[in-house]
Amino acid sequence: MYALDETTPRLHADRTARRKSSHFFPALGALTLIALSLYASQTISGPAETVRARPAAQKENDVTPTAKAVAAAKKFLDSLDDKQRAKAVFDFDSTKKAGWSNLPITNVPRNGVRTGDMTKPQHDAALELLAAVLSKEGYQKIIDIMNADEELATGKGKGKGGKGGGKGGAKTSFGNANYFLAIFGPPSMTQPWFVQFGGHHLGLNVTIVEKSLVLTPTHTGAQPVSYTRDGKTVRPLGGENDKAFQLIGALDDTQRAQAAIKDKNLVLGPGQDGKKITPQGIKGSALTAAQQAQLLDLIGEWVNIIHQDAAAPRMAEIKANLADTYFGWNGPTTNGSAAYYRIQGPTLVIEYAPQGGIDHIHTVIRDPSNDYGQKLMKR
Repeated sequence: MYALDETTPRLHADRTARRKSSHFFPALGALTLIALSLYASQTISGPAETVRARPAAQKENDVTPTAKAVAAAKKFLDSLDDKQRAKAVFDFDSTKKAGWSNLPITNVPRNGVRTGDMTKPQHDAALELLAAVLSKEGYQKIIDIMNADEELATGKGKGKGGKGGGKGGAKTSFGNANYFLAIFGPPSMTQPWFVQFGGHHLGLNVTIVEKSLVLTPTHTGAQPVSYTRDGKTVRPLGGENDKAFQLIGALDDTQRAQAAIKDKNLVLGPGQDGKKITPQGIKGSALTAAQQAQLLDLIGEWVNIIHQDAAAPRMAEIKANLADTYFGWNGPTTNGSAAYYRIQGPTLVIEYAPQGGIDHIHTVIRDPSNDYGQKLMKR
């Protein structure tokens, strides 16, 4: 069930397995994350160490997502020493909240405590917090992104159009030991607070306001976009790629001409908080019912990262505005090609941007009306 590779960090996913207890045995000189899934058995492992699935959890209906998140956040904070706590805790309104990025940590320092500096109990508590605010699919996506970065760190991340981690300082910039967790504001059932987790190709931002969980702005990326674990292909952003090509392939020539845009890279990526852009591409009202369903399914690849109790109303809101949501495309329309696309509606902006080829991808999701839960603060 649980694979151990003595030389290369591994992810083992068995989607049919039942929940099992978690036991994490860190090896000196090789610190990694525990892959805790709500339903699946998964592992991230480092050299000469093995990692188990998440510990037995409360039944899903026993407690609300907010209550789970508050309990998990307090457990994480209680596990820290004074020096670590000073790194992990920020005021809710701190300007450092905007310091998320897709770049290596050597380029842009991150907020919080580094995963590679955490003890076993701290690892457990940190990942229980992520599991509390994310869906099982969203949690798996985060784990897959991190393991792709581990491939890059070990020099295996070279692919068509991408650059591998190679030698030298790769291990200090990349890999699943180089992610950071920070908490802004005291974890609370009634007052707003914020969870930030990220590193290379990941900037996860979750604002919690009473029963509401807000995912935006969040960055997901991958390099390489595909790798093998235990004989199985892992594609962290496979749905984001395949569903987009299915949608553009479903458009007729007139619709494709309407969808064409000039942008090729992230416009609203890290550091672009508050920036506004004009919608471009084909409007949702110009799509058939089947094409609209495809567009909504594609959007779900991002929205459904957050816990399902928060994702469901968010998807309903987006669906209600789908006629006024635009789909823009730049590049070839054959799957396997590098193409940029953007989805923009009244409460949504999604961008998918290949970086010089198909093996290095950056994406972002924003809600211009509610990034960092701003709309909820005005209630």
